[in-house]
Parts: sequence; C-alpha cells; structure tokens
Amino acid sequence: MSEIALRRFVPTDSQWLVARHQDLYARDEGFDESFGPLVAEILHDFCLDHDPACEQGWIAHRGDQRLGSIFCVRQGSQTAKLRLFLLTPEARGQGLGKLLLRQCMNFARSAGYRDMQLWTHESHHAACALYTAFGWQLLSSKPVHSFGQDLVEQSWGVQLVDETA
Repeated sequence: MSEIALRRFVPTDSQWLVARHQDLYARDEGFDESFGPLVAEILHDFCLDHDPACEQGWIAHRGDQRLGSIFCVRQGSQTAKLRLFLLTPEARGQGLGKLLLRQCMNFARSAGYRDMQLWTHESHHAACALYTAFGWQLLSSKPVHSFGQDLVEQSWGVQLVDETA
C-alpha cells in the first residue's frame, strides 16, 4: 500500500470535495442539503479567481484515493483564511490532520501573511484540539442556526510571525 501524500488541488477535485463534505457533515453533524452548495460556491470562487502565489488548496491522497483537503485563501493583505479542512473517516487518527495543517500554515507564512483565521463549529472537537496544539486561539463563539442545526459557531486565529521580533 502506498504512503499518504499531498498534492495541489485541481478543479477536477471539486465534485469529490463537495460530495464528501455534504455526505460526511450530513452523517456526522446532521447538516441539511444547504451545506453542499456552500462548499460548491467556495470551490467555484477559488477556481475562478485565486492567486496561486498567495492562495492554494491541497488534497491528501493514498494512490488514487483522496483522503482529505485544506485550503489557504486571502482574507486581507496580511491575513489568510483556512478553509475546507476535511479528513475522511478512514484517514483520521493517522497524523494526516497535522500534516495538512502544517502545510497550510507554512504556505501562509511563506506567502507573507502575518496571521490566519478560520471559522468552524464547537462540535468539531478533534479539529479544535488540533488548532489549539498548533497555537490557534478561540476568538469568538456564538449560537447560530445553520444547515438545519442549532450550532455554536466559532472563529479562531493564530499569529504566523513573531510580533516581538
């Protein structure tokens, strides 16, 4: 069996990524059918208008099998946004989340961003623990009703450069 590797996202990954997000979030979180179109819109915008010098997406794979994704996009001149971080159930617990998060944060640093932000839900315990381990801090939290569910939406941030240097 081949090892897990990362490659750059290509537009032909979009259909898989939308379907996996829709299926896994419906199964694990009870999200309704409005979630898939949001992922599709994010990917459409990325494919249409991203700047590869400062915005990238990666697909984790083992051979031909896709196992996960992560994206770094511009939120502002100094701020990157982490998006579409996903691990398939068969890929969890193998250190792949750390590999993807490290890749994304290192890219953001090399692209000149000073900080990163992300949006998630409180129910994503494993992801939130990973963010904490990588130095991210919870910035805000609020109850919302999204995707047919009552959720607690969270914003997280991390400094990519030493502000005292």
